[in-house]
Amino acid sequence: MTTTAVDDVSIDEDHESGARTLGAGRGLGLLLVITGALGLLAAWVITLDKFELLKDPHYKPACSLNPIISCGSVMQSEQAEVFGFPNPMAGLVGFGVVVAIGMAVLAGARFRRWYWIGLNIGTGLAAVFCMWLMSQSLYSINALCLWCTLTWCVTILMFWYTTAHNIKHGVIPAPAGVRNAVVEFHWVVPVLWYGVIALLILTRWWSYWSSLL
Repeated sequence: MTTTAVDDVSIDEDHESGARTLGAGRGLGLLLVITGALGLLAAWVITLDKFELLKDPHYKPACSLNPIISCGSVMQSEQAEVFGFPNPMAGLVGFGVVVAIGMAVLAGARFRRWYWIGLNIGTGLAAVFCMWLMSQSLYSINALCLWCTLTWCVTILMFWYTTAHNIKHGVIPAPAGVRNAVVEFHWVVPVLWYGVIALLILTRWWSYWSSLL
């Protein structure tokens, strides 16, 4: 299976400016809308719970299920406000932008190279931030938030498939071998990425998970 069905587009040239514009296939548009919407949902729920915790420090979010899956512990940590305000508030903006771009792609919008690079950089920084938050959850906070985990997963997808789109269409220069590998085996990176995350979570609290068997 290749990305052709997901991202089969042509490149047009703006006759007035001479600049090339590039759209994206319906599959990528849907992926951006769905992942962005799921990210928005997670950010919205976490924001609401954060407000409840500010009003009542003893409030227990619905996703605090046990000593490991404890959203409240994560929300009350210093890492939950890296920029001086609750992290999910940035997610409300960022995921909203992704949904808007996905809807524009579905409507047939075409963007210049700098726009696709900007989306790639934005989703890439978001993915790096999510992986840092993951490391903090596992090895500093010692708790997991299910909604946060959802944001990690959708951010990985939107970053990787934006990258695959840009490599396939030459927005990001790459040798032919790399481009062909990305097109043919596009699913490998997210599968391995998710596998590593699952393995880290499993091994971090293996004694607890094994006690449930």
